Amino acid sequence: MKKDGSAERNEGNVSSSNAPSSGALLSVQKLTKHFGSFAACNEIDLEIAPGEIHALLGENGAGKSTLVKMLFGVLEPTAGHILWEGKPVTIGSPGEARNLGVGMVFQHFSLFEALTVAENIALSLADTIPIGKIAEEARTLSRAYGLPLDPHAHVADLSVGERQRIEIVRALLQNPKLIILDEPTSVLTPQEADKLFETLFKLKAEGRSVLYISHRLEEVQRICDRATVLRHGKVTGACDPKQETPASLARMMVGSDVAAVTHPDRGNKGEVQLAVTGLSVSARTPFAMPLKDVSLAVRSGEILAIAGVAGNGQSELFDALSGEYPVAEPNAVMIRAKPVGTLGITARRLLGAGFVPEERHGHAAVSAMKLSDNLVLARSQSDRKSFLGGGFLGVIKHGAVKAAARRISEAMDVRKSGDDPAAGSLSGGNLQKFIVGRELDRQPAVLVVNQPTWGVDAGAASRIRQALVDLARAGSAVVVISQDLDEIFEVATEIAVISEGRLSPPFPSGELTREKIGLLMGGLHESKPAAEAGHAH
Repeated sequence: MKKDGSAERNEGNVSSSNAPSSGALLSVQKLTKHFGSFAACNEIDLEIAPGEIHALLGENGAGKSTLVKMLFGVLEPTAGHILWEGKPVTIGSPGEARNLGVGMVFQHFSLFEALTVAENIALSLADTIPIGKIAEEARTLSRAYGLPLDPHAHVADLSVGERQRIEIVRALLQNPKLIILDEPTSVLTPQEADKLFETLFKLKAEGRSVLYISHRLEEVQRICDRATVLRHGKVTGACDPKQETPASLARMMVGSDVAAVTHPDRGNKGEVQLAVTGLSVSARTPFAMPLKDVSLAVRSGEILAIAGVAGNGQSELFDALSGEYPVAEPNAVMIRAKPVGTLGITARRLLGAGFVPEERHGHAAVSAMKLSDNLVLARSQSDRKSFLGGGFLGVIKHGAVKAAARRISEAMDVRKSGDDPAAGSLSGGNLQKFIVGRELDRQPAVLVVNQPTWGVDAGAASRIRQALVDLARAGSAVVVISQDLDEIFEVATEIAVISEGRLSPPFPSGELTREKIGLLMGGLHESKPAAEAGHAH
């Protein structure tokens, strides 16, 4: 190990058999992108061989997104060269990238829910191609690659996994030689992920290349031929992932060992702090998911993790628990034995509850405001008393607020550019650590977190998960809504699965396998297991 924490052993794993041949499909030489004086990508060298699945790894803010945006023509490089099949090229737009043979599937889909599958695909193709021909080709190609689609189905009626198929088929219809996939399994069940991997192996066998971005290191080990690691905008290593472990890959990304999360104590249970009984909520919009007879109970010391594929009612359940959208029946939601169904967020906070929504910008934080101001906004009136002074409720003690913001930043290792920067200036992972820390600083009796480590790197995810475990150990009741099965198994004492607005009974985390969770995520609803006897519901 070098003094800077990088792994010499990992870099040494690249052998002549592992390195790309001189006939690279894509070669990047000294590629650099500056935003003002900040170098998001700094003299990056990268080669991708034909028929190769190549992983691009790195922490949040390492430069991955900036790099692939340059490869897909969304950003213009400040310096350096891109060679395609050995020839220098300039990629000025996504259209030029597609014409060259580069396709990209972004993490967040760009689909119109009111349109059909074929109509969405047509938007990225030439205007001269009849919609009937597009539908026929989409159906044929989707079946050939094991990604079956009905081209006449409306996107609003499709699962998240089927929506991802649209994005992949849309890219494949342009006959790419290189496909860039950004966190492709973050919204898939384990079974859907397995089908995706079969598709990638088929593409590889045809001689096509894949640039694969993922925080799920077990996947990288399983499917990728080589990996390039970025840290602080620079290439810090390359390896054969199959010769590594998730821990060694994380070490390359972070520059030091990532602390393992200590598992929660399943025997440390107290009184029920959060209870939901027979909760049904109608869909608020045409594309929302109604909640159907949801019940749960979470005790002090418990972490109930709720798994599910995106779009199955997670957001609606969070809104009902947090009071963002109160429900009609007061007793449908109980916090610390008090009926709160008809009450809003502030009333629930006053009872000792805390909430972390999925969307960081605009929901959990105001991007243009300083961290200290965001801290004040998130506190209820009684919580704000320590920040107010001078005999007037409108007088804020800025020193006390900034001190609290510094305390939270130190506790959660929030890395920022100044003492009190705007929330929008932080990387996604660091802002998430601050938002979670802001709620933990209140020491809530009940904490509900939606997607706590979405898009967060290994180091930040470890810190957030450990903080949730520590909160439960201290006697709080914690609900974690997550699509990340690794996260769920790491933190949960009990696991339930939400599918099509219905919540399964809770299972002790040690009794569930990934396959069983995948079946429940896919819509298999079962009766309460015998092992639940004695669990309050």
